[in-house]
Amino acid sequence: MGCRQVVRQLVLVQPFRGSNPCTPVKKTYCSCSCSHNAMSANVPTILALDFDGVLCDGMIEYFQTAWRTYCQIWGGDGTEVLTTDLRSSFYRLRPVIEVGWEMPVLLRALILGIPEEKIWLDWAAVAQQVVVNENLNGADIGNKLDCLRDNWISTDLDSWLELHRFYPGVVEQLLALQSSPVQPIIITTKEGRFVNQLLQQQGIYLPEQSIIGKEVRRPKQQTLRELLATSTDKAINIWFVEDRLKTLHSVTQQPDLASVKLYLADWGYNTSTQQASIKDNPRIRLLSLSQFVQDFSAWP
Repeated sequence: MGCRQVVRQLVLVQPFRGSNPCTPVKKTYCSCSCSHNAMSANVPTILALDFDGVLCDGMIEYFQTAWRTYCQIWGGDGTEVLTTDLRSSFYRLRPVIEVGWEMPVLLRALILGIPEEKIWLDWAAVAQQVVVNENLNGADIGNKLDCLRDNWISTDLDSWLELHRFYPGVVEQLLALQSSPVQPIIITTKEGRFVNQLLQQQGIYLPEQSIIGKEVRRPKQQTLRELLATSTDKAINIWFVEDRLKTLHSVTQQPDLASVKLYLADWGYNTSTQQASIKDNPRIRLLSLSQFVQDFSAWP
């Protein structure tokens, strides 16, 4: 009636280096000039997406970079990883990390035998204790980590890129969105050029302005604000998917962003306690990966 045609798309792509085999995903989107008001009620005009922890799992890279930095600061030949199963402990505890310098400090805490329970309960205090006791500085640790990562990228980019894995179903969803009226915008603290390379490996080609990375040097709430301000669509409807609850809370504190629909990705780097804390939150909704890869009508 308002829509002149409906496009049904069947997408089948090869899995990404070690990811689960893909299954065909059937998407239904309106590609015509239907009423904006009717469409915006259930479908975003802009789908703003975090990258690490929402689209891509960078856990292997986090661990490898953290371990290399640890060895640079404290020494080591890697045997501790084999004897104490640091890798699995680091993976479990990754959600407590707020900033990059804390990653090698987390490894130090585990090697020192600090219980995981204590780390879960009060990571900020544990991290500060480790830094003070070892006469270190968080900023210096962060600089070492950044320099090590930058050197790795500049000397062996391919091996660094290979440590990233897209979550199951994400590639198919992004491919389907490319032929829909919904505009995906990636807002990330990773450099945009690396995000672009990872996406292109999957056959996903987004316009340069649709990947807003670390290089823009502005908080995510400011990026959302600019998307609202520069849109030519009077019926703009932004949905924002993020795995860091702190980031979503910062958006809720901006009165001019009250129209942005917020989702916490429960498959990302957050905890069950954080997920439970938004149960009655009127602004932030919990989103599962199985919901994310479906049509928007299945989203909460």
